[in-house]
Amino acid sequence: MKKLLCIVLAALTVAFCFAACSKNSTEETTTAAPEEAKETLVMATNAEFPPYEYHEGDAIVGIDAEIAQAIADKLGMELKIEDVAFDSIIPGVQAKKYDMGMAGMTVTDERLESVNFSTSYAKGVQVVIVKKDSAIKKVDAVKGKKIGVQTSTTGDLYATEEFGEENVTKYENGAVAVQALVSGKVDCVIIDNEPAKSYVEANEGLMILPTAYVEEDYAICFNKENTELMNKVNGALEELIADGTVQKIVAKYIKA
Repeated sequence: MKKLLCIVLAALTVAFCFAACSKNSTEETTTAAPEEAKETLVMATNAEFPPYEYHEGDAIVGIDAEIAQAIADKLGMELKIEDVAFDSIIPGVQAKKYDMGMAGMTVTDERLESVNFSTSYAKGVQVVIVKKDSAIKKVDAVKGKKIGVQTSTTGDLYATEEFGEENVTKYENGAVAVQALVSGKVDCVIIDNEPAKSYVEANEGLMILPTAYVEEDYAICFNKENTELMNKVNGALEELIADGTVQKIVAKYIKA
């Protein structure tokens, strides 16, 4: 009888222990902390500047978009791209509406008064688009002509400074400026070489003058107070330049 009682008690003990362990295991599973959400990196751009940024369906793609994604991946952050007017990027970064601005943006002394810039990741060239039958055959011949530019770009800044406000017409984007050239509203358009190639290819009768107007460096802009983020992004960018990732991305869109 005592032997039977011992067996029953042992069985009950095992069952109790099993139930308790199962309960603890379930509690541990259900009370495990959720995976921490990634910090968001908000980038402002103007997706009217192929091949640096442009729309492909609902997505914003291009050199800047891919480099920014590579930076975000390296930093363990979630990239969010905001498509805004080009001339609102720097004010938005200043107001801390965006973490950074990346839009084929040239480093200039004027812009350095408002924002800080990262290491340069690409070279830009400003060129002049004209009609093939235009009397403008050289960059020097632009003086005194009607010039179309995209507002607040370096093409705008350089042309306004060199040729005078009265000779420069500012447009919302490069495509509108080029259409003004096609329709005869302006005599030429000053814009970055890469989108210029796309515009000339899409509009019969246009050409790019053989001599560059200005050469420049592209970089990412940041709020002057946000040096911590700038240093993190700059560190990631420099690693991506050193390991060849940036050059591979550029070569994907711009053939040598």
